[in-house]
Amino acid sequence: MISSFRQKQSGVALPVVLILLVVMLLGSLYLIKSSNSTSMTTSNLAYESAQSKAVDYGLLIGTNWLNANAGALDADSKNNGYVASLDTTKGVASKEFWDGSVKIDNPADPLGADGKQIEYVIHRMCLLPGPFDQVAPANSCVQTESNPSVMGNGAPPGQSQASDGIILPGPPQLHYVVTARLNGARGGNVINQVVVLIGA
Repeated sequence: MISSFRQKQSGVALPVVLILLVVMLLGSLYLIKSSNSTSMTTSNLAYESAQSKAVDYGLLIGTNWLNANAGALDADSKNNGYVASLDTTKGVASKEFWDGSVKIDNPADPLGADGKQIEYVIHRMCLLPGPFDQVAPANSCVQTESNPSVMGNGAPPGQSQASDGIILPGPPQLHYVVTARLNGARGGNVINQVVVLIGA
């Protein structure tokens, strides 16, 4: 006698395959999102680097002006972006910090397509305008004693090469801070600073 016994089939493969498909789908979505995030991060870093290099041009212009006018830095020269004092209560984010600044064209954008200019200001790190050693009212400046050592040469002009010779201190070097900024597109604002030491 032939029995027509039917066994109940229990398929495990189909749910496992469906779970694997869902995992693969989620993994591919994460991979696409990760690639987009990486591309955007790389693009933003490249943009910020280009902006920072453009802002360095403002620092160069300010430093060149300081070197060219090293003998006449006791008074403000707002047409050249120079302020003979620094109010330490005002940071770079305040409007007052940028009083007296000047704007120059961005060399990275010679045609002015984005309409953005580099803005820079130079501050002498002194409490007041005027000579650094004035007494009334007393001025206070950040200064460094000049270094009389000469590397690879003899003594500086006017000084003895004798080991027991008297080395007179030279004039102090005053500190100047040059700050430049560029307000770029997409909120890419960059501010760079450099400190320059020039003999008084």
